[in-house]
Amino acid sequence: MTSQVVEPAHSPTLDARRAQMFPVLEPEELERMRRFGAPRRYADGARVLETGKPRPGMFVVLSGVLRITGRDGHGHDMLVADLPAGGFSGEVGQLSGRRSLVDGVALGELEALLVEPDQLRALLVAEADLGEKLMRALILRRVGLIETGAGGPVLIGSPSSPDVARLRSFLARNAFPYLLFDPASDADAHALIERYAPRPEDLPLVACPDGTMLRNPAESELARCIGMLDLGGEEAIYDVVVVGAGPAGLATAVYAASEGLSVLVVDARAFGGQAGASARIENYLGFPTGISGQALAGRAYTQAQKFGARMLIPTEVVRLDCKREGDPIELTLSDARSVRSRTVVIASGARYRRPDCHNLQAMEGRGVWYWASPIEAKMCAGQEVVLVGGGNSAGQGAVFLSGHASKVWMLVRGAGLAASMSKYLIDRIAQIPNIELRTRTEIVGLSGARETGVESVRWRHRDTGREETRAIRNVFLFLGADPTIEWLKGCDVAHDDKGFVTTGVGECLPLETSVPGVFAIGDVRAGSVKRVGGAIGEGAAVVAQIHAFMARGNGARAPAA
Repeated sequence: MTSQVVEPAHSPTLDARRAQMFPVLEPEELERMRRFGAPRRYADGARVLETGKPRPGMFVVLSGVLRITGRDGHGHDMLVADLPAGGFSGEVGQLSGRRSLVDGVALGELEALLVEPDQLRALLVAEADLGEKLMRALILRRVGLIETGAGGPVLIGSPSSPDVARLRSFLARNAFPYLLFDPASDADAHALIERYAPRPEDLPLVACPDGTMLRNPAESELARCIGMLDLGGEEAIYDVVVVGAGPAGLATAVYAASEGLSVLVVDARAFGGQAGASARIENYLGFPTGISGQALAGRAYTQAQKFGARMLIPTEVVRLDCKREGDPIELTLSDARSVRSRTVVIASGARYRRPDCHNLQAMEGRGVWYWASPIEAKMCAGQEVVLVGGGNSAGQGAVFLSGHASKVWMLVRGAGLAASMSKYLIDRIAQIPNIELRTRTEIVGLSGARETGVESVRWRHRDTGREETRAIRNVFLFLGADPTIEWLKGCDVAHDDKGFVTTGVGECLPLETSVPGVFAIGDVRAGSVKRVGGAIGEGAAVVAQIHAFMARGNGARAPAA
């Protein structure tokens, strides 16, 4: 290798769990893996993996050493691991054939098994105990890459920039590693800005793993450069296309894929939906100490890929074309691509509600947030914040932010919280001194500019009309949402007067819409229980109904045993 190899960046996961991240397989385990892979030989110095390029599969070292390095954004290679005989390459992106986040070079003559993604998924299912060891390592390796930022894009801009926050939030919610360089303190970053982004509106600058430079990109442009929108198999006809990667959609993906159906999941933002933005869910079955929405959704996202579900995030379905009898359903995507499927599951949830507030939309992503993650919490550390909403998500957000902000002003339109929030959260909020609840109060105005973000917030008491303005730079909105159904209009899917999709009418299956083969689950469905547990239950139940629909002569596959 010609580039300099330096010591890896500090990773708490790598330091604490190296043995689990890089286990060495026993000879007996290697023998069990042989039927899933094909032998390959590489000469000394051969590049087996390259950051930002498609990877052929997992490499299981039989003899020699495979050196794995990550890139630090300054032209240096960070040593990740030297994999001896019994070691194996890969992280969770391996399950879906995503582009490589690391480089891999043979040290000496290298003999390895190449296990392609479909065979890796077969191995994980067929060899349960060995699969558990492999899966744990793949997950922990992705965590380590996120902690070090190796392999992902490099964001160049001020950490306080609203657009930097927007891109960081997008990458974090999709569990993708990245590095952030501040040009005020990093000479290399400053030089890149002078060369590629001379105008303020060009910032932040993004260096993609393949060397492409982007100027203040949209999330979809960033996703394309890091391979998140690689689809492949455009001519394929899926058994199920799931629109929406919230809890309902992810549950469908897990159960359908595990039963042998071919599944594609499409989402416009990130996996997890609104639940993914919850700081802590404490009343979900089986988690007595609570779990963040991001962690719960992340597990389901990985589990779905383990069974072979394909993910296309972020992209939006803009049109659903109902099939003629015997033809597949066609879905048109926002990038003009189309996909075809025997069945469609509408799990698109709902769009965040916006209060009637001056300058609100202009400030979205610039101090106005619809979730509260550690990124936003760090930005408002020691500052006052405003949180609007009185449901459970709002309560969880207020509790989380109270540990970072100097004060949380919690605004609700109603007379209190009891009608919309669980009692345990109401009691907890009452005990936190830096949360101040303002009832019968609504936000009415924001001041600020695109370059600087929110500068002040104005709210009004609904009964007295008294207004108050405070110098606050971050506003968190948890106001619920309205169903996302615009993309269904071309297919005339029936819905109620509030826009929620109706199911189970007449001879339809319980979760089937007015259009045969099109199902609806979760928050978008009329009559659904607006709870994470309810959404997951519907996601599981709809798979049995898909089998029943397909068994009626619609290209069925028998359910797996």
